[in-house]
Amino acid sequence: MDGNGRWANARGLPRSMGHRRGVEAVREAVRAAGELGIQYLTLFAFSSENWRRPEAEVEELMSLLKHFIRRDLAELHKEGVRVRVIGERENLTPDIRALLEEAENLTRDNQQQTLVVAFNYGGRDEMARAMRRVAEKYAAGEVELDGLTPEYLDRHLDTAGIPDPDLIIRTSGELRLSNFLLWQAAYSEFVFLPCLWPDFDRKAFEEAIADYFSRDRRYGGLSREIAS
Repeated sequence: MDGNGRWANARGLPRSMGHRRGVEAVREAVRAAGELGIQYLTLFAFSSENWRRPEAEVEELMSLLKHFIRRDLAELHKEGVRVRVIGERENLTPDIRALLEEAENLTRDNQQQTLVVAFNYGGRDEMARAMRRVAEKYAAGEVELDGLTPEYLDRHLDTAGIPDPDLIIRTSGELRLSNFLLWQAAYSEFVFLPCLWPDFDRKAFEEAIADYFSRDRRYGGLSREIAS
């Protein structure tokens, strides 16, 4: 979800206003995903690199997270949305950790839709943490060398039990992953949109999905036309 700051700068507004407008775009995206029957929606809310931003901006983002959970959690729960949070939590403040755990615990049994929030998340960090857990199990004799398969590593990632993304959408015209779901994106389709995140709406969402359905996903095999 890229472009909040640029959206605000283009309008002569403080960056915080871009982030606040971005939260409204989050609400619209979650609502649209539910109405469109999308079972899993992952939002890259805060990366492990975002701590490098100015302290005031980080505090604003933390405040928005708290506000979003306090305002929207009950509605998500009512709509049957399960919240999963991926990312490193050890260095988060106790109040933020408590909020994330509250969101997960309250919605744990919901089955209508899963909203995955990538918070303090980085793809390389996720893989390193997973490999440490696997190495500990190997050292303890809980798994043999032959058992160290991609499937085994997958079960130790933050996204264990969550399907790999079919489609990854990035806004603001940037053409890179920026350390997002590096392992899981092996066969994902990508749509890069020129619009800034605060301008992302249902129409843009539907157009990205239509683009996805126009593609022929081969997973290393033959196209449907050639195979038939």
